[in-house]
Amino acid sequence: MKNSLLQTPIEYLKGIGPQRGQLIRKHLGIHNFNDLLHHFPFRYIDRSRIYKVKDISEQSQYVQLVGRIHHISVVGEKRNKRLTARFSDDTGSIELIWFQSVDWILKNLRPNEYYLIFGKPQRFKNSFSIPHPELELFSDRSPSSLQGKGLQPVYSSTETLRKQYLDTKGIQKLVQQLIEQLTEKDLPEFLPEKLIQSQNLIKRFDAFKNIHFPANETLLQQARQRLKFEELFLLQLKFLIQKNLRQKRSQGIVFPAIGKFFNTFYEHHLPFQLTGAQKRVLKEIRRDTLSGRQMNRLLQGDVGSGKTIVAFLAMLMAIDNGYQACLVAPTEILARQHYETISAMAAPLGIYVALLTGSTRPAERKMILSNLRNGAFHIAVGTHAILEDKVIFKNLGLAVIDEQHRFGVAQRAKIWQKNIQTPHVLVMTATPIPRTLAMTIYGDLDVSVLDELPPGRKPVKTVHRIEADRERVFNFIKREIANGRQAYIVYPVIEENEESDLRSLMEGYEAVTRWFPLPDYAVSIIHGRLHPADKEYEMQRFVRGETDIMVATTVIEVGVNVPNASVMVIENAERFGLAQLHQLRGRVGRGAEQSYCILMTKDKLSSTAQMRINAMCRTNDGFVIAEQDLKLRGPGELEGTRQSGDIALKLADLAQDSDLVFAANKEAKNLLEQDPELELPENLMLRNYLLSLADQSPWAKIS
Repeated sequence: MKNSLLQTPIEYLKGIGPQRGQLIRKHLGIHNFNDLLHHFPFRYIDRSRIYKVKDISEQSQYVQLVGRIHHISVVGEKRNKRLTARFSDDTGSIELIWFQSVDWILKNLRPNEYYLIFGKPQRFKNSFSIPHPELELFSDRSPSSLQGKGLQPVYSSTETLRKQYLDTKGIQKLVQQLIEQLTEKDLPEFLPEKLIQSQNLIKRFDAFKNIHFPANETLLQQARQRLKFEELFLLQLKFLIQKNLRQKRSQGIVFPAIGKFFNTFYEHHLPFQLTGAQKRVLKEIRRDTLSGRQMNRLLQGDVGSGKTIVAFLAMLMAIDNGYQACLVAPTEILARQHYETISAMAAPLGIYVALLTGSTRPAERKMILSNLRNGAFHIAVGTHAILEDKVIFKNLGLAVIDEQHRFGVAQRAKIWQKNIQTPHVLVMTATPIPRTLAMTIYGDLDVSVLDELPPGRKPVKTVHRIEADRERVFNFIKREIANGRQAYIVYPVIEENEESDLRSLMEGYEAVTRWFPLPDYAVSIIHGRLHPADKEYEMQRFVRGETDIMVATTVIEVGVNVPNASVMVIENAERFGLAQLHQLRGRVGRGAEQSYCILMTKDKLSSTAQMRINAMCRTNDGFVIAEQDLKLRGPGELEGTRQSGDIALKLADLAQDSDLVFAANKEAKNLLEQDPELELPENLMLRNYLLSLADQSPWAKIS
């Protein structure tokens, strides 16, 4: 399926050569003709419309005008030389300016002739000018003479490339030259004809031609539709094939029994009535562990939706069938939190739980490793330390990975090697994932959703405040403390500027202690540079209620559970993404009392920041928040996607093209149900195309 012409190294395209080829490889990642073909325009300029001078405004991006050039003059000398001219149509005039190639342009200008000019207007004081416009003599001024101009593509470039004349116009010429060489044989169809017809898609060759040089908006939209669908369909197909292969190769451990541990806990020790969503997910897990196939399930649920109790009940299924279980968390704080929760639930059942982290003492570590190997410990809870080769289980049957986006693919893969038979895997996240993103990124996992909160929880009230409201905010915190509650005040720490951010945190801490002085108030502080033991000491003081306020960075984003805390103040909230703001808000509202989240920002916000703040104040629904985050930031920026597999979408937008995502998913499933091995004659081209891609873009493995 590999095409020899499209695999030609880029330096062999006329006009590039070795030197420019090296630059274009380095700056744009274009190594061959195929890469150039996939270097799509990021926008288009309409060259089929003629504007009038009177139509030019500050909103005008590019304009095309027809008129006469007159009053030509040269000002300055040498480097300061510039050429100016007046350009007029029947509605007014505008100045044209050139700073480069002045002599050549002056020599070729024809005063009082009609020109078609094209450029980007700039405003200076009260008048507009067009620097370095494109010029074309325009003797035929009829509308039909513009038909061939269509939509002009605009390509991304860099300053270094522009100096080598590889600006958008230079790249445009290269792409034009490439497309003129191509035939339909170079871009053969690989999608089945039936699929092309059902989705009403244009030919692949026509799509590439019209994505670069569309004659009109209709052809552009048809090209985008074809190529977006192709991207999404291939991605869905890869994940579904990978899922099928895993299920065939990975024979799963079977948990035939629901025994005394599960039943005793469920009937006598369950701390609260399970929600309908929790019961539904447990049935899904039960079905997986009976199927004979390895479970590879993503459990996503909003903050406080009860994922931990579901994970513990799944562990009891494993233990009832003679297997061990483990829970891996990304931070020591979160691991310890899980250990305390799970130990408390396991104690009445006589189940032994170990805690294994990087700070576990050598003697204790030796004892834990021995008891995991001989089966005396039923459950291990810990950090990345559990993934080390030295940690050997007697019979691991279930691995739970919490906040799974914090773990790299290679780290998660180590779980598979902890037993001869691959353990069942349950990965959890409290960062709600939009459906389109879940289907695209986690396509080879089965997805369970906890979309109900336990009864009795009150929605957190979220408000936006600015610096002028500071006294009002702190007085409110004092009232909450007087009522026996506690508060968090969180400051951002961004790695790129850690020193100044840490200074900001310490200055904030000093300001808080002035507002809340001893002995009336006690204030804790936690940040990433604290020694783990000091961090744990401060955390436990807050948990026990010995301090009223915790000043912290985002280290408290996950895993901190203090039901008595009712106020979350987020300083410089405009510096946080929506997902992180939602996670931080989830640290409060965990008890029966009304809780509050206060977003402190500077007075003036960018439009994007204002949209984030508005979204937080408008809803507590994490899935609504996630959809908004996807629209604002795109999938590559959403927390978790970087490590979970390359999305590799050049055209499709998971926020804007949700209908196409669902259509591609449906078509991919239908195709594989009818022809799992892609062996039917009508699917052979697709099979060969997928095989040709395998060494170019490895399929991301999620677990």
